[in-house]
Amino acid sequence: MSIRKITSLLAATMLASGLATAASAKTLVYCSEGSPEGFDPALYTSGTTFDASSKPVYSGLVQFEPGTTNVIPDLAESWEVSDDGLEFTFRLRPGVKFHSTDFFTPTRDLNADDVIFSFERQMDANNPFNSYVEGASWEYFNAMSMPDLIKSIEKVDDMTVKFVLNRPEAPFVANLAMDFASIFSKEYADSLVESGQLSDLNQKPIGTGPFQFVAYQPDAVIRYKAFDGYYAGKQPIDDLVFAITTDNAVRQQKLIAGECHVMPYPNPADVQALKDNPDITVMEQEGLNVGYLAYNTQQPPFDNAKVRKALNMAINKQAILDTVFQGAGKAAKNPIPPTMWSYNDAIEDDPYDPEAAKKMLEEAGVSDLSMKIWAMPVQRPYNPNARRMAEVIQEDFSKIGVDVEIVSYEWGEYLERSKDVNRDGAVLLGWTGDNGDPDNFLAVLLGCDGVGGANRAQWCNEEFDALIKKAKSGSQEERAKLYEEAQVVFKREAPWATIAHSVVHMPMRKNVVGYKMDPLGGHNFEGVDIAE
Repeated sequence: MSIRKITSLLAATMLASGLATAASAKTLVYCSEGSPEGFDPALYTSGTTFDASSKPVYSGLVQFEPGTTNVIPDLAESWEVSDDGLEFTFRLRPGVKFHSTDFFTPTRDLNADDVIFSFERQMDANNPFNSYVEGASWEYFNAMSMPDLIKSIEKVDDMTVKFVLNRPEAPFVANLAMDFASIFSKEYADSLVESGQLSDLNQKPIGTGPFQFVAYQPDAVIRYKAFDGYYAGKQPIDDLVFAITTDNAVRQQKLIAGECHVMPYPNPADVQALKDNPDITVMEQEGLNVGYLAYNTQQPPFDNAKVRKALNMAINKQAILDTVFQGAGKAAKNPIPPTMWSYNDAIEDDPYDPEAAKKMLEEAGVSDLSMKIWAMPVQRPYNPNARRMAEVIQEDFSKIGVDVEIVSYEWGEYLERSKDVNRDGAVLLGWTGDNGDPDNFLAVLLGCDGVGGANRAQWCNEEFDALIKKAKSGSQEERAKLYEEAQVVFKREAPWATIAHSVVHMPMRKNVVGYKMDPLGGHNFEGVDIAE
């Protein structure tokens, strides 16, 4: 069933009842699982936000080749690295256009000023956009130690930018392919300073990407249109619509009814029925992800590794795999997935042993423990049903005398609240790799620089941190050995209960062509078409 051009902003109810048509244009409807926190990807870490912002609207200096973790040119045609690994010089692609909308008309093409602005706003407290959104923490930029890493960003000429580093950083170019490194228009930002409307940078995005933003109705629908001036050529589809549909059963109903073309995160129990439907294609791949329960290691009694190990031994992972993942996952023992280089397979997982767990709590002097477990309100590739997972863990913990209250919040609030170092209890969360490098898991999620941000365990271990920092340079073989050692420290100290790695399924209508699953978990519609 074809879905054609939508001529005005549609509420979710209108999407459910059928789409308006126009004879000549193509519209692709994506039933997304949640609302974006905003449209400035550097402010956030959620894949839901990246799907709605960086993926359609922005470009980076470099990008990942679709369907792979190979780094290829994007806004930079080429780059050079100095022999000492401290200077990275990027030569920009000439003639790259910014989006022109009813709220901004650019007067020039992309140049070095835009690149410098896009990074300096994240590192310079004096930049007017450094704190333009309340609570702006530049979580990725800081968790990846960018303020300490980048010595300067220099404009060589209008089309050449040089990054000078304080130390060698092996994954630096791959890091620049990540969403936080999206390139913004300095001219647009300057116009917002003049008008006093700085927050529009996060609400009315202007980029150089394949689709330009049209409108957003919160919690209902986002509209984009193909950018005629995109440097790689106009997209096959004319309009892209994100129909925000938080319930996976409703997303599936819309897909089957032809009200959307693509949906993420189906209920694992429904995957086979979708595969059996002649109108549906189901892509699948092993996810580069991990789902976990992060204790707040700065709050007693979770500041005691023995308590954390005891709780880990009380979790029946097989029951979680059976009831939550239903065959689409495998137990996790390390904080990185087994498909990633440097994975330490020699590590033994915590055994499921409630009696030993109970004894260990007693030895730690802990009795009558009450705690909260935070459960995500949305489906993620690493956790298709956080509420059900929390209920299984709640039952497991009750067997060792631990009383659990399950709490949740709206997704954006959940992510923000869970960063607080004074947060109570343990948080269910997870991660899908952003660049194929172990640093993206181990440093971002568990390094000292991530405390108060992406490090939801609030865990700062000097031994672990020294290993991952040393592993930022050297050959891959040298780095792998250090990461393997770091995983040993992680397992001994147990800041998380590692739960599962998932198999990711992506259902879509049969007439969708050109879609490639992203091993890094994003949803990108560049190059996607709808066959007639």
